[in-house]
Amino acid sequence: QVQLVESGGGLVQAGGSLRLSCAVSGRTFSSSAMGWFRQAPGKEREFVAAISLSGSVTSYADSVKGRFTISRDNAKNTMYLQMNSLKPEDTAVYYCNKVRRWPSGPDFGSWGQGTRVTVSS
Repeated sequence: QVQLVESGGGLVQAGGSLRLSCAVSGRTFSSSAMGWFRQAPGKEREFVAAISLSGSVTSYADSVKGRFTISRDNAKNTMYLQMNSLKPEDTAVYYCNKVRRWPSGPDFGSWGQGTRVTVSS
């Protein structure tokens, strides 16, 4: 299976910023749409953002539009999520994954460990 390693999470005050990274192993990164998902305590995992193969098309959940930016560097096999103007409601474990059904359908068998984001008020 493809290995997905998320990093960059941490504790930040409301209004602050974080940049998450997703390192993807193997040779398939450039051939897959990718996405970010998150799971808050007591809630189901939800879609955050997705990016197409080339990075030319992106999609965002309404809750993060205008605040988060997804990007990818295929040469480095890495995807990013720049999160600005963070809110306490953004507190969650963030996961990256391949997108099999555009834009919000992940590869359910390929989750990484996630990276925890905590936004304090």
